Amino acid sequence: MIRRHRATTVAAPPRPAAGEALRLDGVVKKYGSGASATVALRGVDLALAPGSFTAIMGPSGSGKSTLLHAAAGLDSPTSGSVRLGGTEISGLRSAQRTRFRRDHVGFVFQAYNLLPALTVEQNITLPLLLARSTIDAGWLDFLITSVGLTELRHRLPSALSGGQQQRVAIARALVTRPHVVFADEPTGALDSRTGKQVLDLLAHTTRELDQTVVMVTHDPVVAAHADRVIFLADGAFAGHLDGATPAQITEYLTGLGEW
Repeated sequence: MIRRHRATTVAAPPRPAAGEALRLDGVVKKYGSGASATVALRGVDLALAPGSFTAIMGPSGSGKSTLLHAAAGLDSPTSGSVRLGGTEISGLRSAQRTRFRRDHVGFVFQAYNLLPALTVEQNITLPLLLARSTIDAGWLDFLITSVGLTELRHRLPSALSGGQQQRVAIARALVTRPHVVFADEPTGALDSRTGKQVLDLLAHTTRELDQTVVMVTHDPVVAAHADRVIFLADGAFAGHLDGATPAQITEYLTGLGEW
C-alpha cells in the first residue's frame, strides 16, 4: 500500500549535492493580482542530478506545465530561484533567457515541430545554424546513429513515420549538448508500440549520454519509464515514487484526488 500525504507533511525529494543539472528553490508563480490572482505554483523546491530521468505528474490544473515552463526558462517565476547547469536564469531578462534556452536547453514536444523543407540532418542541426555555432560532425554522426536514423538522414519529414519524426526531434534537442532536455507529452501523438520505443530512447540518453531529462505526462505507463516520478497537486509538491510500476503510479494519482 502506498502511503499518501498532504502538502503540509510531504518532505521534498533528496537534493543532489554538487553538479546539479536543475534546481528550483521556493518557486512561486501567480497570474493576475489581488484577490483575483491565481496561484499556479506554491513554493516548489526541486533538485535534479545530471543523468536523471524524471517524470512530472498530477491532476489537471496541478501546475505541471507551469513548472516545466518555469524550469526551462520559458517563463519567469513570480518569486523563487531557478538554476540550470549552475546558471541562475530566473532573474534574466526575456532576451537573455531566449539566448540561454537556445544554447543550453533542449525541448521535445508532442508536436514534432520539424520544418518540412529540411532533411533529417538539417532539422537536427537547425539550433546550431540559428546560433551560428560550429557543427561537430562527429557528434552529429553519433546522435543520428544513437536515435536509429543513419539510413534516413537525407530524407524529408514527409517520408518518415511519426516515431521517426519524434526521433529527429529528440536528436535536435540533444545536438547543443543541453543541461536539461524537457519533454512535454512526447508520446501523445504516437501509438503505444512506437511510444515505447521513443521512451526507451529517452531513457537511453540518460544512461549512455548522461543527459538529464524532465518529462511532463498524464500517463502512468509513460511515467513508469522514468527513474523518479514527482507528483504535484494544487501547485505544490505532493510526493514522489522511485522505480514505480504503472499500477503504483495510478494508485498514487488516485490518492491525490483527496486534495
